[in-house]
Order: sequence, then C-alpha cells, then structure tokens
Amino acid sequence: MNAAILIRAHGGFTVPRMVETRADIRVRLCLAAVIALCGLSVAAAQPRGTSRDPSILVIGRISEDPRASHLSLKPLLDYVVARMADLGIRAGEVLMAPSDAVMRSYLRTGLVDWVSETSAQALRLEPAGARPILVTERQGRSTYRTVFFTRAESGIRSLADLRGRRLAVQHEFSTSAYVVPLGLLLEEGLKLALLPSPRMPVPEGMVGYALARSEHNIAMWVHMGLADAGAFSDVDLADLQRSSPGVHEALVVLREGPLMPRALELIRADLRPEVARRLEALLLAAADDPEAASALAAFGGVTRFYPYDDRSRRQLEELRRLLARVRDLER
Repeated sequence: MNAAILIRAHGGFTVPRMVETRADIRVRLCLAAVIALCGLSVAAAQPRGTSRDPSILVIGRISEDPRASHLSLKPLLDYVVARMADLGIRAGEVLMAPSDAVMRSYLRTGLVDWVSETSAQALRLEPAGARPILVTERQGRSTYRTVFFTRAESGIRSLADLRGRRLAVQHEFSTSAYVVPLGLLLEEGLKLALLPSPRMPVPEGMVGYALARSEHNIAMWVHMGLADAGAFSDVDLADLQRSSPGVHEALVVLREGPLMPRALELIRADLRPEVARRLEALLLAAADDPEAASALAAFGGVTRFYPYDDRSRRQLEELRRLLARVRDLER
C-alpha cells in the first residue's frame, strides 16, 4: 500500500537577488515538469492509478518540491488506504502538479481523487469540479488571517501610505501572503506593479510588490529595508516572535485581513460516493486514533479535520471576491 511519487518538478529554491516574474515562474515549472516526464524513473509519467482503476486511491497536491510533499502526504494516504479494503481500495499513489492548471487537468480526467490544498488553490480548482469536504487544522489553528506589517519607524500607518512603496509577498500559490494582501490593496483602490526585484524603482503612484518566495524572506526584507512592508499570516507572525524576537519587536502591524480556512481537503466531483464518505469519516476520526498520530504530524502538522460548514463557506466566499480582483490584475 505504498504511495509512489509520480511527477517531480523543480526542487529546493534559493532566493536570488532578482525575483522571478509570474511568466518566469510558469516557464520554470513547465520546463521542470517536462524534464521530470522525460527522465524520472521513480514512476511512469502516466500514473498507474486513475479513476479508471477503482482499486487505487490517488492524492494530489500542487507543489514546487514534490519529493518533500510526497513524504508529507504518503503516511496519511497509507493510513486511509489500509482502512478501505472492504471498498475495493488496495493501494494509494501520490500525484504532484506543478501548477493549478495541471491539477485541474488531473481532476477533469480523473487522474486524482483527493487533493489537499490552500483555500485560494481550492477556489482555483473549482472549475474542474473539486469539492471541499473538510477544513484542515494545523498546530491547533483551523483558520488564519493576513497581517500587513512594517518597521516601526517607516512612517507607514495605513494601506494608502503604501503608494510609492515596496511590499514583500510570498508567491502566487499563497493565500495569506499573496492573494489576500493584493486583493485588499486592490479593494482600497490602489494600483499595483510587480517588481522583478525589490531594488527596482516603484512606478509613480503605485504600490510595487515583489515575490520573496518564503515567509522568512518577507520578514527579513522588511527588517533590512529591502521592502517597506510585508504581508503573511498571523501564524507566521507568531512564529517570527518565537524564532526571532528582536526582528518581531522592530515591526508593527498595519492591517489585518479576514479569517480564512488554513487548508481544505477536496475530492473530485465523480469520486465514488462510498469512497468519499469513508475518506471523510476516517479523516474526521483520525485525531482520536493513536495509529494516525505520526501520519497527521507528517501531513503538515495537522491536529484535526473539521467538517466544511457554513462558516467556512462564508469565509471562502470572501476569499473568492479577493481572488477575482487578483485574477484581473494578472490578466
């Protein structure tokens, strides 16, 4: 019942001085996927387990580091598969996608059954029929919110003060450190410009934003003055307080965003109902099963799953509005 990695895209990433544009990211991910398809010997490019083989359950994730994601997903997949034999499930496989567009293709063609993703990515997968069934709690938090922050001496006191300044965000896959902050700035009527490097000049009257690629880099860019402000989640801010209290003390919060689900478990629209029900039941009960403890810890530090309820739907609707604004920006 071992899960197998199917596609390996680009591995670890070290932030350079020049930050990739969205076009650069797409090109890099596409090239990496082609290389993986041509040369990866771990498994065939076409996954053995598809919706046409009902004995194999396939979990997927959008990832730039598929090997790390495979190690995260595999234990919980194996836990679930071992408890579905009576439904004809005999094995599990892990399928990575380098982008949401590729994952949508996997969903439409039945190559993936279960996807674990962030809230923004869940919305991007909706057109392919992905349906949320559970909210994922990590380290005791099932929701989080975006926080904008700056140096105490920056003179920035509101989002409007960011005109002519630089904002550090993570990357376009991020909910709290990309979609929400950019969406909120656009709702404020601010005009945004992507900066390939935080050292580039900001167009007059606009807010320049640069992709720092990690939460740590966002905080350091602001602390070092490479960016005037940054945005990530309140969970990241609490982590910064524990890991770098000196840096944390030098920063002040400008604005908080709305609460959002930290992550969601999704299934494809035509997954067999009995498999979908069993998957949901197993995950809901996993936190109370000692045999699932290590698998949950590997699964991004998950502490519990909750039903996808009306509150979560309302939160996702608010995120949908912000994502629509960001999509308009990216066109």
